[in-house]
Amino acid sequence: MEHHHHKPGLRVRLRITAARRRAWLSAGLSSACRNPPLRDPSDSVHKVARREIGGGHRRPPRPAAPSSSSFSCPEKFRNFQLLEEYDTYDDEVQFLVQLPFLWSRTKIIEIVAAKDVIFALAQSGLCAAFNRTTNKRICYLNISPDEVIRSLFYNKNNESLITVSVYESDRFSSLKCRTTPIEYIRRGQLNNGFPLFETESLKYPGFVEFDDVNGKVLTFSAQDSTYKVFDLKNYNFLYSICDKNIQEIKISPGIMLVIYQKTNCNVPLRILSIEDGTPLKTFTQLLHRNRKVDFIEQFNEKLLVKQDKENLQIIDVRNSDLIEVNKTEFMTPSAFIFLYENNLFLTFCNRTVAAWNFRGELVTSFDDHELWHPNCNTNNIYITADQDLIISYCKVSKQATDGCDSEAGEVSPMGSINMSNIFTGKCVAKISPSDPTLTVAPRKRGDTSRSTIRSTVSEALEDITALFYDEDRNEIYTGNSKGLVHVWSN
Repeated sequence: MEHHHHKPGLRVRLRITAARRRAWLSAGLSSACRNPPLRDPSDSVHKVARREIGGGHRRPPRPAAPSSSSFSCPEKFRNFQLLEEYDTYDDEVQFLVQLPFLWSRTKIIEIVAAKDVIFALAQSGLCAAFNRTTNKRICYLNISPDEVIRSLFYNKNNESLITVSVYESDRFSSLKCRTTPIEYIRRGQLNNGFPLFETESLKYPGFVEFDDVNGKVLTFSAQDSTYKVFDLKNYNFLYSICDKNIQEIKISPGIMLVIYQKTNCNVPLRILSIEDGTPLKTFTQLLHRNRKVDFIEQFNEKLLVKQDKENLQIIDVRNSDLIEVNKTEFMTPSAFIFLYENNLFLTFCNRTVAAWNFRGELVTSFDDHELWHPNCNTNNIYITADQDLIISYCKVSKQATDGCDSEAGEVSPMGSINMSNIFTGKCVAKISPSDPTLTVAPRKRGDTSRSTIRSTVSEALEDITALFYDEDRNEIYTGNSKGLVHVWSN
C-alpha cells in the first residue's frame, strides 16, 4: 500500500558506525556531526551519515530551474510564531532509566517527526516521544534500563521508527536495532516493537546503514568482513558480499559502488545492482601516487574523485569522459547532500553551502545562509521533498540600527532559521530574533492542550542543535543545548 502523503524527507541515508570500545562514551557520547563522505576508520566513534535526497531513479529528473512551487513565495512561512515547548528532561526520568548519565541535561542531537509524533534524541542517549496534538510527552523510547540510543530512522514503508542503540550490558560495544510502529508508540505500547538484524554482529568498525532511496539496509560485520543487504520494507535478507579487500561501499539510486583497497596508483572499483548484487561494471580508477584520497563518490553514471591538493575529477563511467574542476574552485567539503531529483549536489565547507551540477559548474552560492555550526552538523539542515528549499540554523550579524559607531559585524548569541531557494540562493524567509513581529503565540482562553512555554523567543533561538521541518503540518521543530524542543508555526 502506497502512502503518497509521505514525501521523502531529508534523512534518506543514515549510517551509524559502532563505537571503538567505550571511547565515545567517555567523550560525552561523541558529537553527532555528520562526517565527510569517505569513512575514516579512526573517526568511527562518530556516527557517519550522509543525507541523500531520494527517488531520482523512480521518476525522471526535472530541470534545475525554478518552478512555480511553494518556494517561490515566503507565504507559507509568514507569521511564524513560537507555539510550543517540550522538555526532554523532567523529574520522572530518574525513575524510568537506570543509567545516571542519562539523567543529565544534554543537547538535542536529532529530531524526527511522523504522524503527529515528535521524537527528540539527546546526546546522552535519552530519547523522548511527544504527542503534537496533546503536547504531552508520551514516553521515553529507552525501553531497557541500560539502553543508550545512538540514532533514529523513520521507515515510511511501514510507518515505524527504528532506533539504533548500545547497551551497558555488553559495555556499549555492539549496535542493536529495533523497530516499533508509530501507532504503538502513540499509545505508549513500546513492547510491541521487535528487534532487527539479530544475526548480525555490529561491533566496531561494523555499521548499519538505512537507505530510503532504494528501500534497502546495508550492514557490515567487521569480524568476518561481510556486508549484507536487507529489504527495508520487510527486513528480509537479500544477499551478502564477503571480501576482505573491500575498503568501502557507497550506495546511490539503483546501484552500489564497491571501492577496493587502493594499490600504488589506482583503486579497483565495481558497480553492483542494488537489487540482487549482480556486477554491472568492473574498472580501475587511476590515482595520483602518494596523495590521500579525500573522497570517491558515485552519483548515477558519474564518479567523483578528489585527492588532497588535486583537482576534482568527474568521470562518466559509461565512456570514461573526464571533467576536471580546479582545486582552487572546489575545496574538499566536510559533507555532501545529493539532490537526485534535480541532478545537483550540495557541498558544505566551513559555514558555507554551495550547489554544483555534474558538469563541474557552481550553480548556486547562497546570499544569506552562513551556517551556525562550522562542522556542518546536518542535523541543523532540512531539505524539502521537492528539493527547492534548504532550511538551516544560521548566524546573524548585529546590524547598526542608528548613527553611532556600534560594531556592525558583532556576532549575536542567537541564530536565525533561514529558508533559502536552492536554485537562486536567495533567502525567502527567516525566523529571526530581530523580527519585532516574532512572538510566543498567545494562548486561547480555556485551551488546555497547549504546553507551558518558559523560554523567550530569543532564548529559543539560542544554540539550536537540531532542526526538522514537518512538511505536512508546515511546522519547524528545533532542539537546543538545554534539551528543550520548540515548535514554530503559523
